[in-house]
Parts: sequence; structure tokens; C-alpha cells
Amino acid sequence: MLGSFNHVARQLVVHTSQTKRSSDFVAHLEQLDRLYGPKPGQPTKPVVLVEDNGPIHTSKLSRSALAERAHWLTIEWLPKYAPELNDIEGVWRDLKAHHLAHQTFADSNALDRAIHQAVDTLNCERRQGNRLNG
Repeated sequence: MLGSFNHVARQLVVHTSQTKRSSDFVAHLEQLDRLYGPKPGQPTKPVVLVEDNGPIHTSKLSRSALAERAHWLTIEWLPKYAPELNDIEGVWRDLKAHHLAHQTFADSNALDRAIHQAVDTLNCERRQGNRLNG
């Protein structure tokens, strides 16, 4: 599971796969392209992505994919082995502890469905919380 957290909208964007490779990170970047990338006829909004220095983020393939997006996507690199500096770690903890805990899954497809359903639920809760607080 790879993901990004949009602090403005308080939404989690998740990419699931059975591996955790650079190609999976690039697939997640393609998700971000569709959601936040430049669109014809619309002003480009800059996006900042905070990443750790994990191997899937720093591989040749990943660096090339990030460079292709440099006109709208800025990367802020965290120090290695510093999860306490990465805000998404709290989101992962919440997702696992409150939305996926104490369950068993028949197979990887069932787990994948549960993850996406949990993310949808989490995002819905955050949207409702934003409306109540806004």
C-alpha cells in the first residue's frame, strides 16, 4: 500500500499492489497526475509531495518519473529513517487501528477491497469533520 495525504482536502489517496516496487510508486504518481496534475485550460497548481528516502522513491525509475513532473510537483525529502517527521504515518496508524484491525481476509483481493473501502470511509469521516468544523 502506497499513498499520499492531501492536507488541504484532508483526503487519503492510496495505491495498492502485491509488491512495493518503484513501478508501484510510479503508478501512484500517475494517480496523482489524474487528481492534481495540470489540465488543459486550467491554471497549474503547484503540489508538494513529502517523501522519505526509501529505495522505491530514489530509484532511477522513480527519479525519472519525478523529474517528468517537476513543472508542477515539488518533492521535499525527509531524512532516512525518520517516520516521526512524516505526517502520513499517523494516517496509516489510524487506518490500520480503526478501520482494518481485527479482521481476516480470504485472499489478497479481499484485503485490497477492504483497504479501499476503509480509505473511502476514512475520507468520508474527514469530509464530514471538515464540514462540522468549517
